[in-house]
Parts: sequence; C-alpha cells; structure tokens
Amino acid sequence: MMLSKPDPVLTNSPVSAIEAVRAGSPFVIFNGDCATLLAEMASGCVDLFVTSPPYFMGKSYDWSYRVEDFYKDVRAIAPNASRIVRVGGNMAWQVGYHVTDSNLLPLDFAIHDVFRADTSINLRNRIIWQFGHGTHAKRRFSGRHEMILWYGKGKNSYFDLDSVRVPQKYPGKKHYKGPRKGEYSGNPNGKNPSDVWDIPNVKAKHVEKTAHPCQFPIALAQRLVRALSPTGGLVFDPFNGSGTSGIAACLENRQFLGADTSIDFCEIAMERYRQLQARTLPYRPIDRPILQPSGREAVAKTPPHFAFQEQD
Repeated sequence: MMLSKPDPVLTNSPVSAIEAVRAGSPFVIFNGDCATLLAEMASGCVDLFVTSPPYFMGKSYDWSYRVEDFYKDVRAIAPNASRIVRVGGNMAWQVGYHVTDSNLLPLDFAIHDVFRADTSINLRNRIIWQFGHGTHAKRRFSGRHEMILWYGKGKNSYFDLDSVRVPQKYPGKKHYKGPRKGEYSGNPNGKNPSDVWDIPNVKAKHVEKTAHPCQFPIALAQRLVRALSPTGGLVFDPFNGSGTSGIAACLENRQFLGADTSIDFCEIAMERYRQLQARTLPYRPIDRPILQPSGREAVAKTPPHFAFQEQD
C-alpha cells in the first residue's frame, strides 16, 4: 500500500509550521514575521537558507526607504539565520542596489558588513546575476545586474557542480601541448557556469509573472538549490514572497519552509505550488537558451530614424 504524500501547509503558527516540516510536508509557509519562526527553529536544521530580502525601494511590501533600516532588518535575523544552517550547509542572499538621487549602494556590501564577523560561515562566491531588461537610466548606466552572496557553513559546505554544468562554448577545443596534446580539453558533462549568470528577470510579460511586484526567476533559485543542497534536504526562505524559492526546491525534490508577513503573497505561493503539482504552472525551464532576435521580428528591425543602423 502506497502512503499518500503529506499536504502543503499554510499556517500563522510557527510551532505548527515546524511540526509540518517534521511530519514531511513538502511545502510549508508561515504567515508571519520570519524572526518569530527563526527563534523557534532548531539549530542546524536547514540545508540551504536562500532568500531575496526587501530592498526598501518603495515596493508594496517595503516599510522604509532608508538603507539604515535594511541593515536593521538583516542584523535582527542574522544570528538565527546562520544558527539554523547545518554545518556543511549553505546560505545565499540575492540582493540588488539601494538607489537615491545622488548615491548608489550595492546591498551585498551591507549583507557582508553584517555577516563578516560570523566565524561559523565563509564567503565562497560573489555571483553576478545579469539580465537584459530593466529601468532605462538617464543619469547613470542602466542597471542590468544584481548580486548573490554564497556563504558556506564550515570549511567544506555542500557543492554539487556537476548538477549545474552548462554546455561547453567550444566543445571541440583540444589540448595543444603536453601529454594530452590533441585530446579534447573540455569536460564532456559541460562547463562550470562561472560566477556570472545570464538569466532573464521577471518582467510584465515573463511567463512566471504574478501580482508580486519584485519576483526573481525560478531558474535563478533552481541553480542555487541544485548546487547548494542535497536531494531531500530542507530549503528555507525567510522572505518567501511569491514562493519562487519553494517552487525551485520542489522541482528539485527538496523540502521547503518559507515565511512572509503578507497573506496575499502566501496565498500566491500556495496557488503556484498547487499548479506545480497539477503540472499547469507556467515557468521558464532552467536550460532554455537566452533568446537571440533573428531580425525577422518587427521589434528587432531598425527604424530608419535610429542613429545606429544595421551594417551589410
């Protein structure tokens, strides 16, 4: 007799959320302040802590425009954030910039300011997430990237490179000297994706777009989940939003626990999970190549009044 899989859980009780995870629920969301949930969680219970916190840029879920308040919020949860990650586990913080009329602060600087004194974790990579679309700036170069800080708990935190390899750019390249001269030099399983990731961001017409004003793409979270957590491990996101980290975790056969103060966003996340189970969830596959305009589309054709014209 096959046992049925436990149901997903949405609760406003931190104790109930933790119990649901222990009972094996694949997708658990706590509707409340993540600090309350973090305080109840056991030390070393999480394999991957992954999140994209509010940037205080005037979005509907922000409560401030001040970068000092970003620091305050991160500092408030930092000790418990690293405490709940198991030795050998990982943390990943995806952030952008805090922008004012006269100044720009990379928020990964702020994250590292908070965590650099924590001797239980080590900064293993600063990853650049680049994308092709965004706000067009007039007083500075248009921003087309954000950052991810990957911290490992302990000296040898989990990393599965083979799970995230990408196709070789020059698969026919060969060694040109030495004992392996003439042999193919590339790994047949693919190459390391490097610390610069080109993944489309979620804008108005993106297949994953929901009512959340600032989603990050499933593929971004999926690469982190694949590389930084084991199959069956627990992924935790304290700023759950529309549930992207959770969807990525479930796609990769991990268990998920998230938190968010907005019941509307929690319900969006639960609906996305239900769609995932019904195989009706729209999302961009992690291995889909970046679209290169062919020139045949109307939007890719150069109008005659444009300064830059196509060359024969």
